[in-house]
Amino acid sequence: MQIKHTLVVLDAADVESESRFWAGVLGGTVEADGDWHEIVVDGKPCVAVQLAPEHVPPQWPDGEPQQIHLDLWIDDITEGHEHVMALGARLLKAAENGNGADTFQVYADPAGHPFCLCW
Repeated sequence: MQIKHTLVVLDAADVESESRFWAGVLGGTVEADGDWHEIVVDGKPCVAVQLAPEHVPPQWPDGEPQQIHLDLWIDDITEGHEHVMALGARLLKAAENGNGADTFQVYADPAGHPFCLCW
């Protein structure tokens, strides 16, 4: 079996808001096809969002339903933090050691999916 490409798909009750958020974070565009939106970066689908009217945001870090989370490695946490917050993220957990190796902060996207900015 040869896999042509992989795509992380996020469920959301508000597909428009969720896809705009991830397009903004990833520097891509939204290609919408009804209840299915793909975020395209450099001409390739990177993340998709599908309508899930009964979506329940996960409770981080160990509530239910914990689903998945994305780790996004960046160079400048101040710039990254301001960028995702302006797009509608919520900070769930600030870094405990802002200058250590492999440091991260945990955020939630508009639908409540957790993701980390790592540096």
